[in-house]
Amino acid sequence: MNHLLDRPIWSALSSRHQSFAQGDSLAKRYRPSIVPFAATAADDTASLEALGRLIPPLESSIVVQADAIVLPAALSAISTASLVQMIAEQPVQAVSDERIRRLTQHDAAEMLALAALTRPGPFTLEALSLGDFWGVKIDGRLAAMAGERMKQPGYTELSGVCSHPDFRGGGLARRLSLFVANQIMTRGEIPYLHAYASNVAAIGLYESIGFRLRSMMNMAVVQRTG
Repeated sequence: MNHLLDRPIWSALSSRHQSFAQGDSLAKRYRPSIVPFAATAADDTASLEALGRLIPPLESSIVVQADAIVLPAALSAISTASLVQMIAEQPVQAVSDERIRRLTQHDAAEMLALAALTRPGPFTLEALSLGDFWGVKIDGRLAAMAGERMKQPGYTELSGVCSHPDFRGGGLARRLSLFVANQIMTRGEIPYLHAYASNVAAIGLYESIGFRLRSMMNMAVVQRTG
């Protein structure tokens, strides 16, 4: 691994998110009730076999890394995709919007419903344990949200950016992305994010607010074969 973010799941679970980790020195995963992410330390046989043992039958996990994904015989890929990993190393535009407020566990069910509708990526009722989430409510409804997910030394992932279809076109996703990026930078950390390589609109949005491509990434949803 040449960079902490080349295997972001592994580096998070081995550092700032180690309290959420299951596994050992060869393979780790987040507790599945939080987020279905898993990773190996390397692609050697011992690490891959450890990953196979870590994922129980009938459960699936998501692997994300810069290297091509290699799987042990015990696992198969249900689906694969190419991602972009983007990073913002320079200050981004400050945002002042009195509608933006921190979301709490009281908002978790509404956040889950918004994520299920818009599908910004894996999201669970326990996602708030990973980092802060912020949102805008309009007429008492959660119109948009964005937050933090994986954390490594000096880095925090911007994630969960989504807007309800009824409130799109007002720039809420852009404003929340800038707001969360500034929150991360205020702590002296560098924000980064992932998007599907095919999602041209999202990539264009993130480029317009100061993110640049750091690396192409590989993603696979994997499951035990038996």
